[in-house]
Amino acid sequence: MVVIEAHRDTSASASDVWSVLANGWLYPSWVVGASRMRAVSADWPAVGSRLHHSVGAWPALIDDSTEVLLAEENRELRLLAQVTPTKAIVRLRLEPRGSGCHLQMSEVAASAPLSWVPRMAQDLAVLPRNLECLRRLSFLAERNTKP
Repeated sequence: MVVIEAHRDTSASASDVWSVLANGWLYPSWVVGASRMRAVSADWPAVGSRLHHSVGAWPALIDDSTEVLLAEENRELRLLAQVTPTKAIVRLRLEPRGSGCHLQMSEVAASAPLSWVPRMAQDLAVLPRNLECLRRLSFLAERNTKP
């Protein structure tokens, strides 16, 4: 099966990227669609910890949550994101390259009704969003002072 993933190289180290991922309060800064944080588990990003966030724009906000399924510091973060009315598994991988790192992001529906959509169609639908997520994540990790 062909899987289409978002990729991006960043000058930030895997440790710098992980520090952004490990700060749950930054989630809406890099996740397209997330608009505000409501709560972050004290042990984020430990397995089983949760982010409580909202998606959408006021006044049409939907309260959702995201749970950590796997956390390998500086390597991989796998999340179960509640995207009402369905759930999605999001996988972020960090691969050190020189002084920077290579980022990969994939997302697949984990429940109906979106899980009924063929995988390639899902991948193509979320690719632009995930590319933008990685772009924002890179900017935060690089902490550039120039545009």
